[in-house]
Amino acid sequence: MYNGLGDKSTSIHFHGMFQNGTNEMDGASMVTQCPVPPGSTMTYNFTVTQSGTYWYHCHTEYCYPDGYRQALIIHDPDVYFANQYKEELTLTMSDWYHDLQEGLSKEFISVFNPTGAEPIPNAFLLNDTLGSSFPVEPGTTYLIRLVNIGAFVGQYFYIEDHNFTIVEVDGVYTEPAEASMLYIAVAQRYAILLTTKNETDRNYAIVTVADSSLLDTITPDLQLNNTNWLEYNKNAPHDQAVVNVSDSTQLFPFDDFDLIPHDKEPLFPEPDQQINVTVYMNNLNTGANYAFLNNISFTPPKVPTLFSVQSVGDLATDERVYGEFTHSVVLNHLDVVEVVVNNADSGSHPFHLHGHNFQVITRAPGYGPHFYDYLNGDPVFYDPSNHSAFPSTPMRRDTIVLPPQGYLVIRFIADNPGVWIFHCHIDWHLSSGLAMLMIEAPTQIQERVHIPDQHYDVCRAGNVPFQGNAAGNTVNLLDLSGQNKQPGWIPGGFTARGIVALVFSVISAVLGIASLVVYGMLDIKRDSKTSPVEQTSSGREQDGERIVQTLGQEKGE
Repeated sequence: MYNGLGDKSTSIHFHGMFQNGTNEMDGASMVTQCPVPPGSTMTYNFTVTQSGTYWYHCHTEYCYPDGYRQALIIHDPDVYFANQYKEELTLTMSDWYHDLQEGLSKEFISVFNPTGAEPIPNAFLLNDTLGSSFPVEPGTTYLIRLVNIGAFVGQYFYIEDHNFTIVEVDGVYTEPAEASMLYIAVAQRYAILLTTKNETDRNYAIVTVADSSLLDTITPDLQLNNTNWLEYNKNAPHDQAVVNVSDSTQLFPFDDFDLIPHDKEPLFPEPDQQINVTVYMNNLNTGANYAFLNNISFTPPKVPTLFSVQSVGDLATDERVYGEFTHSVVLNHLDVVEVVVNNADSGSHPFHLHGHNFQVITRAPGYGPHFYDYLNGDPVFYDPSNHSAFPSTPMRRDTIVLPPQGYLVIRFIADNPGVWIFHCHIDWHLSSGLAMLMIEAPTQIQERVHIPDQHYDVCRAGNVPFQGNAAGNTVNLLDLSGQNKQPGWIPGGFTARGIVALVFSVISAVLGIASLVVYGMLDIKRDSKTSPVEQTSSGREQDGERIVQTLGQEKGE
């Protein structure tokens, strides 16, 4: 990858690739590599051991919404449904902004946007465009791969008068599951088998509907519902779809929690380590709105965390060297890890874990009519002593939607030594801090992961330190002074400046009231030679008295 952008650093993340043994190729800037500065080159070299529907995108600050993203398809000729379809079609869904992210990002995290309202896209696209037709033959089965490469908004997907069969989700092959509608959050993927009708008299709408619940405002010109066509007959009408609900939250898609992996991998054992985090949004003392897991808004370190692992020796197992604001958790090799994510926010969040897919063992509420039930009251958090039975063969994927004011619980085995970021895949939320790091088996990382010289050259070219702790300290590794920090909390009481301002405000108020009292008590004496204005005023006062007397007489007073 040669960076010819001119004034922006960049990287590539191959979304869903485990990068087993090649953690340095994961592409997450300041996590596993330095950002590649303009004019520099980085070679991504790794062995593909997976198959299915994936995608790639930039993973450096705000970058991929401007177009740095696309589907990545890896074929397996021996997959169980390989002989069940004739042709293959890949469809990407995305949100699109007419303005570049460098401008929008300054408006997003800003004192002028204290609620943290995300910028509203200008369009929702299918295969980077609108109004496309996809020719099909009657009575034929197609494999359709669906990828949401957007940065913000999930989309509902269905094809008029057609059901289909789900056979893969996020690179995990599933037992066949019939469905008529899907909800595809940003970063999620599906593969479906669709058999066309034995007729050619009409074309059928491929309908995508943007999830309006994620949008703070909907501009009059924003088209939420889009129609493309499954084209049986190019000469037949291409009618626009009629979506029979005005609110997308009244669409009820297939619940991905019900999927069963084709390999029937059983529920992982009770966890060796449990991580509990709560999502919420809050303002810090800059006046801007930030995202938090517990009380930490993820702030990138000065040294990429993988480089810290490789340079701190025996202290690699000590979470403190990775910084207070990277929210790093050290995992033991081969431990069963359970992550409980509670949502104190009223929005849904698609969470992605690098380096793994995971079992989703419980989530509430589920897709369907009750997905927004918890918005009517306080958030409902996971209670380990009171939950429904876990499935014996849980659904696995690498990106899962956290319901609004609900919760989810996932499990995975720490069998892939590396530094892996766990984050909300709404790019606005990642940039505002909704992320944490899993430092998985750091001793094994030191033994198995090799960082190429070219990666160090990239760090030098960008003037990014690549040794020491999160603060770049190579002498005292537990000294984090100088580390990157999130902005400070808004004080709970009055600051010294606030007290001074309050005192002067009170003094001003007292003096103002006193002047009014003194002025009101003065005996204003008029000169006998009144001015014409004063005469007119006096005359009006006398007329007013006569009017009052007359009204009083009429009323018998």
